[in-house]
Formats: sequence, structure tokens, C-alpha cells
Amino acid sequence: MRFPRWLQPVSLAATLAFTRLEAGPAPVPQEFIQEAALHHDASAPLPKGSVQLVDVSRDGVSRALIGKDWFRLTSGRWVRDEGLPPNSGTTFTFADNSGRPRSIETGGGGVSQILRSGLVVHLLTDSAAFVWEPSGTKRLEWPADRRIRQGAVNSSGLLVLASDAGLFAVESTGSQPIPAMDRFGRSWAVTNVLGVAFDSRDQLWIATRAGVGCRTGQGWVFHDGRDGLPWNDFTGIASGPAGEVWFATHLGVIRWDGKDFHYRQGPLWLPDDDVRQIAVDPTGSVWFATAAGLGGIERRRMTLQKKAELYEDEMRHIRRTPYGYVAEAPLASVGDRNSAAPGDSDNDGLWTSMYGAGECFAFAATRSPEAKARAKQAFEALRFLQVVTQGGEHPAPKGYVARTIRPIEWPDPNVGRLQGDLEEQKHDALWKAYEPRWPKSADGKWYWKGDTSSDELDGHFFFHALYHDFCADTESEKARVRDVVRDLADHFLAHDFQLIDHDGKPTRWGVYSPRELNRNPLWWAERGLNSLSMLTYMTIAAHVTGEARFADACRRLIDEQGFAQNMMFPKVQRGPGSGNHSDDEMAFMCYYNLIRLTQDPLLRAQARYSFFESWSIEEPELNPFFDFAYAGVNLDQSVTNGWGSFPVSPWPGWLEDSMSTLRGFPLDRIDWPAKNSHRLDLMPLPQSAGRDLYDRHRPGRGFRVGGKVLPVENRYFEHWNTDPYELDHGGAGKVLGSGTVFLLPYYMGLYHGFIAKP
Repeated sequence: MRFPRWLQPVSLAATLAFTRLEAGPAPVPQEFIQEAALHHDASAPLPKGSVQLVDVSRDGVSRALIGKDWFRLTSGRWVRDEGLPPNSGTTFTFADNSGRPRSIETGGGGVSQILRSGLVVHLLTDSAAFVWEPSGTKRLEWPADRRIRQGAVNSSGLLVLASDAGLFAVESTGSQPIPAMDRFGRSWAVTNVLGVAFDSRDQLWIATRAGVGCRTGQGWVFHDGRDGLPWNDFTGIASGPAGEVWFATHLGVIRWDGKDFHYRQGPLWLPDDDVRQIAVDPTGSVWFATAAGLGGIERRRMTLQKKAELYEDEMRHIRRTPYGYVAEAPLASVGDRNSAAPGDSDNDGLWTSMYGAGECFAFAATRSPEAKARAKQAFEALRFLQVVTQGGEHPAPKGYVARTIRPIEWPDPNVGRLQGDLEEQKHDALWKAYEPRWPKSADGKWYWKGDTSSDELDGHFFFHALYHDFCADTESEKARVRDVVRDLADHFLAHDFQLIDHDGKPTRWGVYSPRELNRNPLWWAERGLNSLSMLTYMTIAAHVTGEARFADACRRLIDEQGFAQNMMFPKVQRGPGSGNHSDDEMAFMCYYNLIRLTQDPLLRAQARYSFFESWSIEEPELNPFFDFAYAGVNLDQSVTNGWGSFPVSPWPGWLEDSMSTLRGFPLDRIDWPAKNSHRLDLMPLPQSAGRDLYDRHRPGRGFRVGGKVLPVENRYFEHWNTDPYELDHGGAGKVLGSGTVFLLPYYMGLYHGFIAKP
């Protein structure tokens, strides 16, 4: 009987295949186009107040009309344009194509758009079209009962108006309808055309509630949600210098790059979602007229290395204690990084490990002394989490690591905790309710938090293996790493592969005992992941210390307890988007070092295939850390099983997906809210993926047409354990996220040669 390819197991006789299947990808260039929202820039604030319109003159000068006054962009700052007198009554003042002030009588209608062509300027209200020329001004023939939505002028000077009655070409003698019909006979411009523009190739674009259309040399092409169009409540269109087209809507803006649509919504990108008008300057930067003020998105050339440096600098707002623990930082004031007040996190050990791992890759790739210093600081911070638990009134067994620490001067975190733990036990039979959860250190300077999780352990081992191999380049440094790893690994050997707290009992999630994983029904869901973790821990301990007893322990877990078979199915899941995403993050850290360091060819082959199964579930998530960890050990590799040789190289597109995320990461790491559930380009996640052991039902989850999760520009997350299928984020602008989500995959990609060196 033949199994489907995705079900074919690795046989016990599987062997590692070293055959190179294809040449590795060429390193991706450093330079790219970075988008940055400008309305948060306190050093060059944008004007506030209701913006009537934005205008970019033919010489590239950007202006905005707010109230009666014109503002002008000068040397990167918006200032009152003293060359243009204020508007008043029925007179509209504007700059001609030479920048000189001009005015026309509009009859009381407010001008909503300025169009420029040669020496001619068209000015539009919602019911009239005017033509200004040096020789004078005239009003074009236009029926009073047609509402003008927007106008556009092509390179020949032809004026086209979008109206509630359709699309029209307008000349001095009158107007003629423009049909917009595709080869199937569908017409999208019969009535209520919401926007119109000519792009840089003189192609005509329209926007309607049905979607958007473009008249190409081969005829009209229409796009709707099935083609990736995110939204359709349009207010206008603007074209850019490189063929891009921007669409304004009542709920954000959209950019077409010639291939895909990109959505920008929420306070991360805009001062207000209801965008009245868009103007694009010659650099490709774009300006938005909104009721809450002027918005802008700058599109500038940047390198990935420069982006990493910006995130590294921002980590100063997040570091906590002299040891430099990192997680995320609450903000006292909305959007103000300088008001950051970082506190302890349950997972300080994990987040500091992942940040430090990024610095290990950075040093290995660049030999930067600054990167090595940051990696060393992370090592000292993680080492201290092991040291601080020893001694005092409530000492933990040797090797035990704390979750985190907090200074003794802070309020006692034990006060009021026990009742909460007792409540938690009602929902989780294995939850620990004990005192103190936060013992004091022997020197009385710190509270340290117990009940340490498997998340932390995976992070510690992930980091220590990398620090030992990449950064500890003296014997004394390697010896310190050996001591830390040995003590933690010996702790497991001494306690039946369990993490034993100061109360003499295992922590809630620190259970790796074969007796519990294989025979206790309460632990079956953790069997696969915890088996993978413990095999990785013992493999790393054997590698770092050189002591055979850890390799022997790994062998016993495989031969006598079936841990390698357990590892083959590390996660309880029902396809993409199901299960706990923290498990994915933990598993990928373990797979990477297990495959990299094991001396057992059979175990490596099994781990390769298990990693393939796990990565194939995560492949739609556009996750560069997952992709680079996977490709770093499985690129161009195969395994051999009972059906022959099976390739486990990542599928085509993995590098493009990863780079789209690294390039797309907003420079602003503040938790601004994001709304996507209304979008037209989404598919709901199957209900089965929202039902698992952890959440009975998780509504509001989905992915884009094409099968991938939403781009990173449309969502906020603090760490890679966040569910990428959640469509909306209810942030409030009061948390600064760590840059680790960029730094770790970037430096990992740099180390493996997926990204070109700076």
C-alpha cells in the first residue's frame, strides 16, 4: 500500500542522504525600498486639522490646504506657504505651474482637486470643472446633476471625470461617456465611478464598488477581492512615478505595485483611516488628506543592515536590569518610546535567549565586536537566572533556572498571587499553587520567579549552543558555557528528566519524564514536543561538554522510551493555523540544533523529516525565522525511507516570503491597532483549525487569497509565538515591541548566506 507523499514515514532503517539536490539560492541584496509613516515624526511634525486637499506641482513641490491656509513642504518640514494668500469666500487661491499665486471664482464650491498639464491647470469641485490658463479661466460644460468624484488628465491633456453617472471624457464642447468593458462583456463604469487616474504609462485606472479596472493596450483588466484587492469603498486614485497606483478609501489606502495590492490602515500608517485624497511626489512618497491632519508614507532606499541597526538602537528602551533582559516595554504615554517602563515578563529567559541568539549569528556572520558584546551580555543574563536560584530561604536544586528576576525594591510580587493560582487550578488540573512563587535571592537583592516553563528551557539551550560555537572563542569562555549547560543537563538526569522547583516538585510545564510523557494520559499532548526538546537538550549537552553520559542518556531515551518516534509528531494540530504557536517556535529552535549537532545519522534523518512535516504546516506564515531555521539545516537535503529518497528542501518561494517580511517590517514597533476582518481578499480559516486543546473556538481568523497569512505590514506582534492568522489587533499604542523578531532571522539569514553581506 502506498501512502500519500505527506504521510510517508521515516523507517527505522532511514539514513541521512547528503546528496545536493540543487544549487543554493543566490544571496538576496541588502538594498530595498522601506516604507515609513511620517505622521508620528515628532522632529518634523505634519500639520493637524482637516485637510481639504493635497497638491504636488509639476516641479515636485508638495502643498496641503488646511482651513484657509496653504502649507508647503520645505527642507523636510511643512510650513505655512507665505507666497499664497489665504482662501476666502468664493475665491480659491492656488499656485500655478511656475509657483506663482493665482485665484479663480468657484461660485461657492470648494475645490477638491488640482490637475496639472503643461501650462494648464484644471480645478474641480463636486459639481464643476474649471480650466486655468495664463490667458484666463473658463468653466467647462458639465451637467449640474452629475456629481464629480475625481478627475484625471493624460499626457495629451485629455480630462477624464469619474462621476456618479459614469466615466466621461470632457472637452470644452461637452462630455462623452467612456465605456469600461472587459472581453467577457462586463462593464464596471456604468454609474458611480469613485475614482480615476492615469498611471505613469498613460494607462487609465478607475475605481468602483465592484473593484478597480485598468485600460491596457489589450483592453480593460478588472481586479476585485479574488485578485487580492483589499477594500472597495474608494475616495480616489493617484499614480506614482514608477508605475505604482495608490487608492484612497474610507478605511485606509491601497498601493498597486504592478503585481500585488498592499494595504495600509490604522494609526501605524495614517492619522485617520478616512482618506479624502492622495498625492504622490516625484520620489514616490505619498501624502494623504484626512480630517485628522496630513498623513504621509515615505518610500526610501535602505539596507537591511541599516534597519537592523535602527532596531538595535531601539532596544535601549526595552533592556531591563543591569543584566539587560529583553521582552517588550509598556509605554506611559501613547506612542512615546521615551516613556518606556520595561517590567518583568514570564518569558524573559526565552526572549533574552532569542535576542542573544541573533547576536551570536551576527558575530558569526560579521565578526562585529559590538555583536559579540551583546551576545556576552545575554549569556551573563541567562547564566544569572541559574545562579540566582541557589541559596536563600527557598533554594532550588542545582541547575534550576528562574523565569525572570525583579529588584527587591519593587512591590512584593507574592502578595495576592495564591488566590489567582487557586482559581487557575479550576481550569488546569496541573497548575501549581504554591508559595512563594517569587523567592528572594540569597543576597536579598532580587525576587526570582519559579515554575519555569519549557519555553525558557528551549530558549536557554538554543542560545547556549550558539554562544558556545560562535562566540566563546577562549577556553575560559567555553568553560563557563560548559558549566551552565552541564548543571542544567545534570539537573534533568538527577530528577528523571523533570525540572524540579524549590518545593521539590516539577514545574507545570517542565515535565520530560518518560514515565509521564508515555504513560500519563494528562501528558499525551506534550509527548512529541517534549521528547524533541529533551533529545535536543542531551545532544547539546554532549556537544558542549564532550561528556559521553549525555549522549548515552539520549540513546536510552530513543532505544528504551521511544522518544525519537514521539518526536516525529511534535505538535497536536489540524493543519495550518491550528494548535499553539508557542509550540512551533519552541520546536523550530530545537530542530535547528538537534540536526546541526547530533552525531547519530538515524536521529538526524528522523529529525529532518519531522522538521519537514512541521515546516510544511508553517510554510504559509511568511515567517523568516522559521524559514531560515529550516533552510539552514534542510536546504538541498533528502532522507531515505522505505519508499526511497525523499527531498526535504524547502519549497520554492520560501526565500521570497522571508524577504518580504524582513523588508516589510514597519520601523515603528509600537502596538498600534490594526483592522483586517473587513477585507475582501481574505479566506476564513476552517473552523477545525480554531478548535484545539487550548482554545475551544477562535473567531476572526483567516488568510489572504493565495494561501498566505497577512503581510507583516498589516499586523502587530511582539514575538514569533503569536497567531499569524488573527485578523484584527486591538493595540492602544502603549507597548514597544522588541526588535528581536527582525534581528534574529536577519542575522540568521546573513550567517547562512541567504542574505548578502553589508
